[in-house]
Amino acid sequence: MNEHYEVPPERLGRWLERWAEANGPVERTEVRSERVTFVGAAGAVDCDPPFPPLAATGVRDGFDPAPLLDHVTRDRVVGVVLVRLGGYAVGVFSGRRLVASKVGRRQVHARHRAGGSSQKRFARRREGQARVALEAAADVAARVLLEHRRDLEAVVLGGDRRALAEVLEDPRLRSLSSLVDERVLDVPDPRLAVLRGTPDLFRATILRPRT
Repeated sequence: MNEHYEVPPERLGRWLERWAEANGPVERTEVRSERVTFVGAAGAVDCDPPFPPLAATGVRDGFDPAPLLDHVTRDRVVGVVLVRLGGYAVGVFSGRRLVASKVGRRQVHARHRAGGSSQKRFARRREGQARVALEAAADVAARVLLEHRRDLEAVVLGGDRRALAEVLEDPRLRSLSSLVDERVLDVPDPRLAVLRGTPDLFRATILRPRT
């Protein structure tokens, strides 16, 4: 796997300065809609910022991180939906500030290892519990996010992809589909503390150095 770093906006400028010092002089800066690349004498680094597109300005001589930094430091209103089977956390952020949230859990039993008819009954019960849990997550997502629909610039997902896909099938959430970010955050069991920490993840720029 190629080496990469996920750097939040507050640390990005200094990270790029250190990279430029180690790999310079920087010969050119390439600003495209979804990626900024700095090419130095000793290597290059691809920078994939959150929430593209950027204002693509093409190729310019030297080291110019301003277009990237201007993009990543802008405060946005972002909805976050975290789901793992049995647990969910939904929030709306303005920049790093959590302005609305709801966290909850529904019991979903672990898989039954025994065989026979008891296993089938348990599996049906578990499927019912999972369905109720995901319906609860969808209901909370609709109530929290739709109240801020006019302000939302993006919706970020995190947790279990299959569970998230089922939640997003709720008809009430279809109006948000165009705002859903491609990245899915890798988060533990959704809790309020985990939700509060997501800005460090969804505001991060992914940096891939090349030699």
